[in-house]
Amino acid sequence: MATLVELLRDRAQVPDRAVEHLQRLVGSWGMLSDLSFSDLLLFVRSPDGTFVVVGQVRPTTSQTLHLEDLLGREADGEEPALLGQAWLLGSVVEGEVTLGGRGEQVPLGRGERSRMVCIPVRCCGEVVAVLARQAPLVVGRRPGELERVYVEIFDRLARMVTQGTFPFPVEEPLSNEAPRVGDGVMTLDSAARVEFASPNAVNALHRLGVYRGVLGARLDELGIDHSPVPTAFSQLSPASLELERGEVAVFMRCIPLLDQGRATGALVLVRDVTDLRRRDRLLLGKDVALREVHHRVKNNLQTISSLLRLQSRRLPPGDARHALEEADRRVRSIALVHEVLSRDTTDAVDFNEVLPSLVRMAEDMSSPASPVEVTWDGEAGELGAQVATPLALVLNELVQNAVEHAFSARAERARPAHAPQGHSPQGELPPGKVTISFARRGRDLEVEVRDDGAGLPEGFSLEESTSLGLAIVRGLVVGQLGGKIKMYNDSGTVVQLEVPLGQL
Repeated sequence: MATLVELLRDRAQVPDRAVEHLQRLVGSWGMLSDLSFSDLLLFVRSPDGTFVVVGQVRPTTSQTLHLEDLLGREADGEEPALLGQAWLLGSVVEGEVTLGGRGEQVPLGRGERSRMVCIPVRCCGEVVAVLARQAPLVVGRRPGELERVYVEIFDRLARMVTQGTFPFPVEEPLSNEAPRVGDGVMTLDSAARVEFASPNAVNALHRLGVYRGVLGARLDELGIDHSPVPTAFSQLSPASLELERGEVAVFMRCIPLLDQGRATGALVLVRDVTDLRRRDRLLLGKDVALREVHHRVKNNLQTISSLLRLQSRRLPPGDARHALEEADRRVRSIALVHEVLSRDTTDAVDFNEVLPSLVRMAEDMSSPASPVEVTWDGEAGELGAQVATPLALVLNELVQNAVEHAFSARAERARPAHAPQGHSPQGELPPGKVTISFARRGRDLEVEVRDDGAGLPEGFSLEESTSLGLAIVRGLVVGQLGGKIKMYNDSGTVVQLEVPLGQL
């Protein structure tokens, strides 16, 4: 489905400044639809003179007339005449149109009549679109006070649309918790006194401990922090504030109502967000507890690592000491992941934060006789802990395997005859290169570990290898991560991993 910008580019020649203006309008017109109890359609004029629907919104306060998506449809029937008048005159035009002309399903039935109000959208002094309100014809029913007030507010906002003052040039960023019309509405006059308060708005004030009559009073006279109101009146733009009384929280948003650039009143939307804040506090407490768990796990793993190092230092050089050193490195690689998790509130790890420590740990294990330089490129991105932990272990094994084995033959060849074991003249042997590369391919993560060492021995088979490190790599990649692994020679050893992130 085409976006608003795509439709504006493809079906109409709309300047960039007008595109931004219409984007802001569509970003805030849910409020207009709710206030008018009507479907809203945004029409632009194409170069051939036809009007095309580029935006559509349905009310949450009433039943919709259009069950189908109308984006990209051209106006037909009586619509083009009304839209053309509004475009040319630059003023609001009303009339009746027949529903069902496009084949959409309508609850009123095919051929029924509806009321259509065409509101020219002005930007920088020019009409750039027409906002059409479509509502069913109502005969013999008098609207209640709430409906009457809501429609009056819509009419005032519609005049602002024709004057080019709505939407506002700079809109404050709104979250999903921002109040809507159904949450609670108050209207203020030019002196910032309450003219109307919906039942839901009165309930929200009761939660704040305000039980006196609100009509005719200013919000500060009710004991409420009214700072968004003077801000909205003075800056001629919306202002918001979250009010708190004990555990009660009410979100308030003040929208100035303008006429010829002057604030003649304001619309105040309020929403009781107490339950949302209680949920946020619970989640925050769980996040803190989870970070503390990761912190303690990291500390315990570091303690185990220290014990392994102490024990290995008491052993003479040999297989037992080497096994303890390898176990120490594996424990430390797991601790690195928990260290990153202990600093964040999510159960995900930016794996590029783990890599520097893994690289340093591998480089520190290289000897002067066989120096190694480890680099990486690409972005692994955020990985869940269930992927990051085994992947850290895998990379630790592969890099360590390269450090220990890939360059040993070259170091032996470079060692002068009769020189002691491990001796290498300064500058005679350049450092070996190990490169770790990451690439995202859809829902898979591809990892490559490449070195320029001696390569794999002839007849090598990963499945038949007796190396504990490679057995760990194969078990983690294939068994735990459900991925694939491939090893081959290419001017050294190349290990390719493919991890399906979407299945975990």
